[in-house]
Amino acid sequence: MTHTILLMQSTNKKESRTWADYETTNECMESICKIYEEHLKKLNPDKGCITYDISALFKFIDLLEDLCCLVFDDKAQVYAPKSKDWIKNEIFLLLRRQAAH
Repeated sequence: MTHTILLMQSTNKKESRTWADYETTNECMESICKIYEEHLKKLNPDKGCITYDISALFKFIDLLEDLCCLVFDDKAQVYAPKSKDWIKNEIFLLLRRQAAH
């Protein structure tokens, strides 16, 4: 895994655009999960424990106005754009690995 830039726009308003960079793709995927968890905490401020399943996380991703990653390709020395579907697959693989441990 390599340097990854996350580009996110939560609504159709340009002001909702944000970005972050991560040393690894896994760190980026973990951050997306944390963004969703923070969203759930805002929606449910009185709940001490928040739980969710992967389908709810994927629905959240789909509802974002825009979400993509730019992943550095060492061979080509360029950043390759990655779609929401790619992000969801990477999150699935990350969570599956975490569940196996």
